[in-house]
Amino acid sequence: MLETSARLLRLLGLFQSRPTWTAPELALRLGVTDRTVRRDVARLRDLGYPVEARPGMDGGYRLGSGTTVPPLLLDDDEVVAVAVGLSAAADGSIGGLDEAAVRALAKLERVLPARLRPRLASVRAATVALGPGGPAVDPEALTVLATACDIHERVRFGYETRDGSTGERTVEPHRLVLAGRRWYLVARDLAVTDGDPWRTYRLDRIGDVRRTGVPFRPGEVPDAAAFVAHGVSTRAYRWQLRALVEAPAAAVAAAVPPTVAVVEAVDEQRCLFVSGSDSLDSLAMHLGLLGAQLGVAVRVLEPPELRPVLRTLSAQLAAAASD
Repeated sequence: MLETSARLLRLLGLFQSRPTWTAPELALRLGVTDRTVRRDVARLRDLGYPVEARPGMDGGYRLGSGTTVPPLLLDDDEVVAVAVGLSAAADGSIGGLDEAAVRALAKLERVLPARLRPRLASVRAATVALGPGGPAVDPEALTVLATACDIHERVRFGYETRDGSTGERTVEPHRLVLAGRRWYLVARDLAVTDGDPWRTYRLDRIGDVRRTGVPFRPGEVPDAAAFVAHGVSTRAYRWQLRALVEAPAAAVAAAVPPTVAVVEAVDEQRCLFVSGSDSLDSLAMHLGLLGAQLGVAVRVLEPPELRPVLRTLSAQLAAAASD
C-alpha cells in the first residue's frame, strides 16, 4: 500500500510537470506496466483528481481543472521561487493580494523543509524594498486579462490616459509585462485602423475589465518585453532621444534599466541609446551621467534641440569646477 501511495504521488507530480502524457511514457517513468498506469489513473480519479483521457495519435492523459486545487508537488528551486514571489506580493503591489499572500506564505513556511529555510532566509536578508510598492492593480482584472491572453479572447475595459481623459477600449490581448513596479498589458487596439495598432496599457489605469467571448487568431505579434521597454522609456514622451555611444551594447544595457532606455547595437564597439523625456534638461543630465559612468564618448543624433542644452550644462559644470 505504501508503494502504491508513493507511486500515486509521483504520477501526480508528472501530470503537473507536463500537460499531456501517454500511457507508455508514464509506465516507463514509473517502472510499471500500462495496465498499472490505468489503475493508478482510476485511483486518482476516485480521490477527486480530474484526470482526463484523450484518444488518438496525439492523445494521452492530462490533469484537467476540477473544483479544488490539488496538492502541488514542487522541486526545491520551485519552492524557493514561490516563497520569494509570495513575499514580493505581500508588499501590496497587487491590490488586495497582500493579505492573501501573507496567508499563503504562512502555510508554505509551516511545511517548508529544513534544508530550504537557509536559502529563503538568505534571499530575504539580501533584499530590501526601496519605498512603497508601485500603483495597486486590481487582482480580478489581472486574472481576467491573463486568461484572455492565454485563450486568445477579446476584452473590453475602461482606460484613463496620462492626461486624465477616459474611454473604452476593445483589444486583442497579447501579454502582461511587469516592468519595475508596474504592470502593463500589450494588446492590439481594434479601434486603430491606420498605422500600428499595438498599444501598451498600464493596469492600474484599467477598470471594468470584461471578457467578450469573441475569440481571435493571433497573427504577427511584437516582443512584449521590448515593446513595453520602448513605450515606457521613449514613446510616451514629448522629446525622443537618439544618441550614439562609443561602447558595446551589452555594457550600456548593463548600466541602464530597460524602463529608462532601449539600447540597440550598431557594431561590436558602438550602440544607439534611445530614450525619452518631457524635459530636455533631464535628457542632458542623463546623457552626462551615462558618459561619466562609462567613461566613453556620447554624441546626440536627435533631437537637435538638445545640443544647446548640453552646451549650457557643460559650461555650468566647468564653472562649478573652476577655482
